[in-house]
Amino acid sequence: MVEVTVARLGLDGSTNSYVVILQEKGGPRLLPIWIGQPEAEAIATHMNHVKRERPMTHDLCRHLIVGLGAQLRRVQITRVQDNTYYAELHLQHGDGAVQVDARPSDSIAIALRLAAPIFVQESLLRAPGADAEEADEESPQPDLTPARDPDELSAQQLKSYLEQLRPEDFGKFNL
Repeated sequence: MVEVTVARLGLDGSTNSYVVILQEKGGPRLLPIWIGQPEAEAIATHMNHVKRERPMTHDLCRHLIVGLGAQLRRVQITRVQDNTYYAELHLQHGDGAVQVDARPSDSIAIALRLAAPIFVQESLLRAPGADAEEADEESPQPDLTPARDPDELSAQQLKSYLEQLRPEDFGKFNL
């Protein structure tokens, strides 16, 4: 297993799906995972420090884990089968450990809220440009951070920001 961080979040214009890009910690390898809009919003709201009046689903999961006296030790993205990624939440409660099957997108959103490390099976990581069309080496990677102060983003502004991202905003990937 290789530890990764959330490098970017974007919208794939060809499929109109959101993509979270995980990057090997301290390395160049990447893992793009196509995710749903609610999960993309959950990841983006946390990354941009957007405060909601009421807890959303991933916040509820955080509150349940903490409230029950458990700790999220790590998230593991373990495999891909039929274009579906699989992940596990590794929880510690007292002397006992529990593994919970979960979608990677939900796992990432929960891990971010609990500052837990995210790990990916090494065979799932790809070097930038591997299995992809030749990228324009002259163009730098864009900064996908909103120009406004993240604390000032409303839910609608965040949704609008996510919808305006283009495939070029996060690179070209083929799995």
